[in-house]
Amino acid sequence: MTGETNLQTLLATMHPVLRSGEYVYVLWPHGRPLAPGIEAAVREAEGLTAVLPRAEADALGLNYDFVAAWITLEVHSELEAVGLTAAVSRALTDARISCNVLAGFHHDHLLVSVGDSARALEVLAELSAAHAPDHEQVREVKLRSEKPEDREAILALTAEAFSVSPVTGLPVDGEPVEVDLLRRLFDSDEYLPELSVVAEVDGEIVGHAISTRAWADGLELLGLGPIGVTPRLQRHGIGSALMRETVIRANAAGERGIALLGSTDYYPRFGFVPASSMGIEAPDKRWGTASSSCRSRCGPAVFTELSGTPSLSPQLKATPAAESDSMDRAPQ
Repeated sequence: MTGETNLQTLLATMHPVLRSGEYVYVLWPHGRPLAPGIEAAVREAEGLTAVLPRAEADALGLNYDFVAAWITLEVHSELEAVGLTAAVSRALTDARISCNVLAGFHHDHLLVSVGDSARALEVLAELSAAHAPDHEQVREVKLRSEKPEDREAILALTAEAFSVSPVTGLPVDGEPVEVDLLRRLFDSDEYLPELSVVAEVDGEIVGHAISTRAWADGLELLGLGPIGVTPRLQRHGIGSALMRETVIRANAAGERGIALLGSTDYYPRFGFVPASSMGIEAPDKRWGTASSSCRSRCGPAVFTELSGTPSLSPQLKATPAAESDSMDRAPQ
């Protein structure tokens, strides 16, 4: 199949995908047979450089310094295409993100510091959106509490936001599970009207976030999710605005904290930390297993304190707001 050479098209259609795991560069020992886990290799006069999963390097006793996340640009670029890696490198450099580029036959691959992976994905998505021919500029966004008459529009928005699985990256067959989850949250005893927040642009509902009552071994918290943004306006800060508004409202209401299931790369920017760091375990072990198929590193739960220092026991109780292992992962 012939690859694309037009830079505008390449930038507009590239889809950055984060591989699971961590990767390292090692100098391969002279004379040792190559291990099957090597992902890339470059032979130089000084020796053979290999890129392989960090766990395999540790198992083989190989030394390394740089620990990287691996991002694949899922657009088929012709090897002779000019400008793609330069544009990507420039955007990441402007964001002060170091990047190493590997060119494959079908795709280009970027290795960035593990700590920069979430920001790098944002930068790349913004670069792609800026070159889309139908790029839509976001007008003023209004945040307000949900009204009963908003329900159908919110459910339709959620179906659209989760039409592509955030776990597998594939189109969802039928109605996304998040839609039924949201219906049940609206009808549950744990529903909190003031913490069901919509984002509007010119009177159209383009985003929604809901938090319902949750408990950690009897301590009242909030369970956040689902949160979704209409696909055409994702990566425009609407999801971030909904997150910040949720935290502001939770603080104003005197809530002790928020629990959610999501990316441990994305949510720390809002003050969240992994639940395990506070002695909280997920009630369902499958949540940890599901995280391995996520495009971003997902933990079984994420928790943030809002005020005070609550005393928490090791078990996070399951509530209607935490029954789905994909409840808050719509692209934002």
